Amino acid sequence: MITYKTPEEIEKLKIGGKKLAEILQILSKDVKPGTSSFDLDKKCEKLMKDAGGKSSFFGYTPYGAHRPYPASLCLSINEEIVHGIPNETEKIIKEGDLVTLDAGLIYEGLFTDHAITIIVGEVDKRVKELVERTREALYAGIKQAQIGNTVGDIGYAIQKVAESADLAIMEGLTGHGVGYGVHEDPYIPNYGRKGQGEKLEEGMVIAIEPMFGLGTDEIMTEKDGYTYSTADRSLSAQFEHTVAITKDGPIIITK
Repeated sequence: MITYKTPEEIEKLKIGGKKLAEILQILSKDVKPGTSSFDLDKKCEKLMKDAGGKSSFFGYTPYGAHRPYPASLCLSINEEIVHGIPNETEKIIKEGDLVTLDAGLIYEGLFTDHAITIIVGEVDKRVKELVERTREALYAGIKQAQIGNTVGDIGYAIQKVAESADLAIMEGLTGHGVGYGVHEDPYIPNYGRKGQGEKLEEGMVIAIEPMFGLGTDEIMTEKDGYTYSTADRSLSAQFEHTVAITKDGPIIITK
């Protein structure tokens, strides 16, 4: 069921989203060779507590999962697309890695979601293009988040960016509604047709999150039950913003 947030709730979401964006920016400065994913997770937990909120990921059990998510932060490296667990393996960041930080914050009972991919050190031109185009696709999708448009309009805009750069779209992974919970309706695929899918209406709040790769579009689940990776172990990138649909156009909540 799609939910609609009041103007007052959207104002609260903007406060929480700003706090979440600031937290990821602080964490991004520690993404460098030799940094432990465990340390980043613990710092994320503390920053969220200091901001007056808490992680929406820690303890969350999505449909089909066999256990609650055991960390405050999702940290995915290289071929890991999304939902990488930072504190269960010896994940030490290295020169040349692509590191995605994905976090959700509960602030005053409302949920926001935000992700960024960071290049660690020097990488080749194609890897830089992957990251730049994934970010570009996020804003192309946000531009379509207008009252009267559809989920398909968002997906089409994202898809066109991927196709123009010959990048793979991870079709099994999508954006989603957010605000009252971690995941809500509707799903927001990163591909689609103009005018198709759920119509966007005032008060909807959605997480738009393009996920592109350099190789196959096929995905696999790692043994931890949460981490999604590219099936051919090729590099991937993800960017995500929480966005409110309003009469004044799309509002980026997580900035």
